[in-house]
Amino acid sequence: MGELVRKGFGLPEGVLGRVGGWLMVRGNGPTEKHLVKLAGLQPKEHVVVLGPGPGVGLRAAAKYSGIVVGIDPSDTMLLAARERCSDLVEIGKVQLVRGAAGDTHQPEQSASVVLSVNNVQLWEDRPAAYAEIRRILKPNGRLLIAVHQKWAPTNLATELTTAGFTNVTSTTWDPPGRLASTAAIYTANR
Repeated sequence: MGELVRKGFGLPEGVLGRVGGWLMVRGNGPTEKHLVKLAGLQPKEHVVVLGPGPGVGLRAAAKYSGIVVGIDPSDTMLLAARERCSDLVEIGKVQLVRGAAGDTHQPEQSASVVLSVNNVQLWEDRPAAYAEIRRILKPNGRLLIAVHQKWAPTNLATELTTAGFTNVTSTTWDPPGRLASTAAIYTANR
């Protein structure tokens, strides 16, 4: 991954990270909101969003669920999410944690739902991330992953099944807007 791409999107930092965050709001925002709707969140559910970027999905998930925890390795994105969701952070509805898909710092079997939009392809060790997601999900908890179809890891559905997830399905969705591309969406249960 080139330095410009890494600082803008992989591990956003500085000016490039802020520009990347601006682009994420426009390019990923519709997919994040769509994934939240697909999740069918309930008022008492505990939701973990992996790589929430500037917080569009956090805000959307907070409308329907109990507590939403955003896990991101980028201080730049955590700051952007804190700004976007400041009112929700203040009342404890949204929590922000510096971490990664493979190390969420969340209690075992604490999450009802885990969401991820356009970052699974960036996870350094996907098998370790899947093990961590299974650890934090409650029994029969739901995992929803969306990724630009053109960047989706090959055999992602097989990886999820191999990792022990059940009811693995995949579909595509065409979000509105010029900056968004077709999303591959994967759903599964613990």
